[in-house]
Amino acid sequence: MIQGTASDVGKSILTAALCRIFVEDGWRTAPFKSQNMSLNSYITWDGKEIGRAQGVQADACRIIATTDMNPILLKPKQDMVAQVVVHGKPYADLDARTYRESYLSQAEGIVKEALERLRNEHEIVVLEGAGSPAEVNLKDRDIVNMRLAGWADAPVLLVADIDRGGVFASIVGTLEILTQEERDRVQGFIINKFRGDVSLLKPGLDWLEERTGKPVLGVIPYLPQLGIEDEDSASLDSKRAQNQKFSSPNGKHPDQLDIAVLRLPRLSNFTDFDPLQEEPDVHFRYIEHLAEWGEPDVVLLPGSKNTMADLLYLRESGLAERIHSFARTEKGFVIGICAGYQMLGETLSDPGRYESDYEELQGLGLLPTATVFTADKRTVRVHGFSTLFADAGEALPIKGYEIHMGRTHVREESGAPFQITEVANGLPHHADGAASEDGRVWGTYIHGILHNDDFRRAWLNDIRMHRGLLPISQGLRFLERREAAFDRLAAHVRANLDMQRIYEMMRIEMRTKKGGKFQ
Repeated sequence: MIQGTASDVGKSILTAALCRIFVEDGWRTAPFKSQNMSLNSYITWDGKEIGRAQGVQADACRIIATTDMNPILLKPKQDMVAQVVVHGKPYADLDARTYRESYLSQAEGIVKEALERLRNEHEIVVLEGAGSPAEVNLKDRDIVNMRLAGWADAPVLLVADIDRGGVFASIVGTLEILTQEERDRVQGFIINKFRGDVSLLKPGLDWLEERTGKPVLGVIPYLPQLGIEDEDSASLDSKRAQNQKFSSPNGKHPDQLDIAVLRLPRLSNFTDFDPLQEEPDVHFRYIEHLAEWGEPDVVLLPGSKNTMADLLYLRESGLAERIHSFARTEKGFVIGICAGYQMLGETLSDPGRYESDYEELQGLGLLPTATVFTADKRTVRVHGFSTLFADAGEALPIKGYEIHMGRTHVREESGAPFQITEVANGLPHHADGAASEDGRVWGTYIHGILHNDDFRRAWLNDIRMHRGLLPISQGLRFLERREAAFDRLAAHVRANLDMQRIYEMMRIEMRTKKGGKFQ
């Protein structure tokens, strides 16, 4: 089990790294996080919703993700209230006290059953904790850190982020708060995100091992441009989207497109835009305030956990008016995904108060659509095609996933830019999205639409031609790069971690490969 001294110390990425290492060593491996809190979710093959980190870790294991890997997902909706998703389906909206006092005892059984199924199907299960195990006010009903390690009888590796400072104090302080039984379960430490000469750190490592009686199993150097998506939007502050090959004093090369994403207060599924940060002809950035607008070529409206509230934010901040002017008078390109697609329409209605306290709001009026929020949540993986930017009407294949509570009606005179021909859970084939006549403004419910390499390149080239730039024939192959990123991460961690001792802690022998077979 991987636990951390705090949030965002690198637990999820190190779990993914170990998953890929164990798979490379010939073990049937699966990830597990009993309870995750995230707005960046992942849709499983059967249309269920789990934390994105566990979906990514399943990809690292080269297996299909299931809800057993993250049986409980908490999706914050407002201060102190979250939607509780159990085995991929919404259970209830609960405040923090009700969840803790009334639901956690029930959740314990759900967690244990999911973990047992994974253990029966795989040789190694890599558990990931949440936050810190030393939160004294939460420990008595914990289902995600030390009590889970006890149920699983799992050795714990404690991860600390040296980049944020105070690494030795955070490790020693965490151990000090744990009970003796919990301290005994911690088998060693991993120092993560190290920059510099590790020999200068050696005296501190020696002191830590002497002070605690536990080994430092590795110092993992900081790995730039990792190429694997982050779980939470907190990481956006540390992203550096500029491609150094095209860097210039004003931040944008003349041959690049300036693409800006609105960083909504309740932003969700921001990984929709990861491929854009890797494209060499894209200068990618986030806009949070009107003063940051600049001179974009494209503005993207992302998903949101509360569409109505974020639409009001756009109006109050002045961004809504600016978006409208950008699209109508300046001929800018505006794209909306999921909640962003809903906002681009004419009206948004919530008569049942399923998402907000507003019965109806006017949208941005850039697409001929009307959205009504409903009680049922649609979560499904989809395949289809689009002719929106294809040459001579040739269809471009697309795939992605839908996750939304609203249903959007499009006026008949507006042709749908996407056709969904294959739906994972048997829903009928259907049209998706809406687009302006000139194709500059469009929206879709399909998360991951920009992960489709050929579609993304056709769209970018269409914008380039409108801006007087030459098209690029061969762009980024994002999914191929992502798989290579897992291998790169695993090699990096393996080179800096004492895998022999980790296998010993797991009470299994480290395998060696001879003649193409593991022994």
